[in-house]
Amino acid sequence: MALGTGTPPYDLRFDAGRICLDLLATAHPLERLDSLPPLCAWIHGSGLVPPGTPLSHARPTWPPAFRELRGNVRRLVSGWLTGEARPVHGLALAHVNAVARTAPPAPRAVRAPDGTLVRELDGDPECAALLAVVARDAVELLTDPLARAALRQCAGDNCPIVYVDTSRGRRRRWCSSEVCGNRERVARHRRRAALARA
Repeated sequence: MALGTGTPPYDLRFDAGRICLDLLATAHPLERLDSLPPLCAWIHGSGLVPPGTPLSHARPTWPPAFRELRGNVRRLVSGWLTGEARPVHGLALAHVNAVARTAPPAPRAVRAPDGTLVRELDGDPECAALLAVVARDAVELLTDPLARAALRQCAGDNCPIVYVDTSRGRRRRWCSSEVCGNRERVARHRRRAALARA
């Protein structure tokens, strides 16, 4: 589990393998994008903006916009995983495509105090531009046959996290070995101990 800058109180995760899937993880087990501070922490932690990029211009309309995109990406990813083809997925696809049309934030190279080149954004990133980065990632994921084939849903009890399985032999079972994998190992140990007592 990786945490972004200043994110410990929000328990944010960035281990799904794609930024659009990391966005999906912000709804489990609790809503994390219910206000600006956790959303800004997620934006920084996900790498949508370079480290240190100020987001003081962010508005209360940003979290609902990110949640709306998240819901539509979830419908598309879930539809792919389950093989469902419902009309609502057409609406979700139209929304993701519309959001992806906006130009992403423009980067530029600037000199750091030590003389090295670092990336920063050419102006304050607008919400639509940040959403476009996530939507474009979803479009790329869902249209790339190899990436799509590596999509997995966590095998943990009641865990809806979806990730890209890049493990050798495609044998990864959990969204996180430290989170769901550890829960499974503890549960297995308890079952064995209960059987031994019986």
